[in-house]
Amino acid sequence: MAALTSVNPATGEVLARTEEHSEAEVEGRLSRAMEAYRLWRRRPVAERARLVGRAAEVLLAGKERYARLMTEEMGKTLASAVAEAEKCAFGCRYYAENGAGFLADEEVKTEAPRSYRRYLPIGPVLAVMPWNYPFWQVFRFAAPTLLAGNVGLLKHASNVHGCALAIEEVFRSAGFPEGAFQVLLVGSPRVEPLILDRRVAAVTLTGSEGAGAAVAGAAGRALKKAVLELGGSDAFVVLPSADLPLAVKTAVSARIVNNGQSCIAAKRFIVHAAVHDRFVEGMTEAMRALRVGDPMDPGTELGPLASRADRDQLASQVGHLLHDGARLLTGGRPLPGPGAYYEPTVLVEVPRTSPTYREELFGPVALVIRVRDLDEAIEVANEVPYGLGSSVWTAEPDERARLVDELEAGMTFVDGMVVSDPRLPFGGVKRSGFGRELSREGIREFVNVKTVVVRSEPAP
Repeated sequence: MAALTSVNPATGEVLARTEEHSEAEVEGRLSRAMEAYRLWRRRPVAERARLVGRAAEVLLAGKERYARLMTEEMGKTLASAVAEAEKCAFGCRYYAENGAGFLADEEVKTEAPRSYRRYLPIGPVLAVMPWNYPFWQVFRFAAPTLLAGNVGLLKHASNVHGCALAIEEVFRSAGFPEGAFQVLLVGSPRVEPLILDRRVAAVTLTGSEGAGAAVAGAAGRALKKAVLELGGSDAFVVLPSADLPLAVKTAVSARIVNNGQSCIAAKRFIVHAAVHDRFVEGMTEAMRALRVGDPMDPGTELGPLASRADRDQLASQVGHLLHDGARLLTGGRPLPGPGAYYEPTVLVEVPRTSPTYREELFGPVALVIRVRDLDEAIEVANEVPYGLGSSVWTAEPDERARLVDELEAGMTFVDGMVVSDPRLPFGGVKRSGFGRELSREGIREFVNVKTVVVRSEPAP
């Protein structure tokens, strides 16, 4: 079998090579998943919730170790990796405390003596997860899925397979039964047969548009439920009444979050002409001042991209934008050395006719677009094929109302950067995917919403 390889993007050092699971090993895990599901679904919701809460305790106890593993495998700063482990624990606790209520029967008034909706599990759920948030992406799927009575199968990104195995150990240490959560060490070509396998009930994917199309196609052929969270080219709209210093400060944070490698990172900064020049001056100065370096160093603000291939892809995209007429204010180059570092970059006068403008730029590159008025801001925000998040900055109630209603995005944050929160539904529209994760909506994606109508009282 082929080997899965993880490489430290800060140094180029090979961290681990692990053989893929053989077909026999995959078959064994699928069989164990079905066996576990038959028993796990019958466990009381309160017991399932207790174990999800116990997973939070395991995460907090080992957060420093898990954080170092995340930083080594994909390059996020150590501080942000610790915060990611803590967020996973928060997500587990949220579902441990609220999941039973989300799954409780809901009475519906009809002519029958009793009618209600019941939320029941559906079976093993396959998760195809990315490398950029190697713990959080998994736990925001796993906590609600397991609490609902399903079991989880994880196909993680190959470069973070160490994180995948660590997550499997978290659930084992928390006391989940064997087979309730398992890792499948397989490459991308082996995903479709897993989706088509009769034992897999549904699939969720976070990843690229291309991967989403492939997974959705396989799920469609198998007539199975799918949830997709795909790319984003989030708009960050700044209008004249905005608190400009705060908007600039937040814009930088929103662009470089996770070293710029986040689907919900702000990528296109759409700024009214009245404040454009001041915004650009402030953002360029702040981006230029960022401390780039070793992600293990507490003073580092921006670490490497996840791989040299990702860095080279970003450099190519910036090159195309410059060729098409964009103007470079700072950055614009890969940094020398063995790591996958790219300079914090600001581009203005970005040609909206450039094919690259419509792509997602995964890295610390900000595109600033000048607009005349609110109408043009909305037009520019909506002209790309993605619709994940959006951030809007204005103190005017009428402008806020229009932006909330008219921006084609699954999420709009007013005077703040887009973040994921277990208490709020997360997902997009257009080519950013479909379905929702987190909150009540997330736990109900992979359940059988069963209608029950009782027309007579039971016998005494």
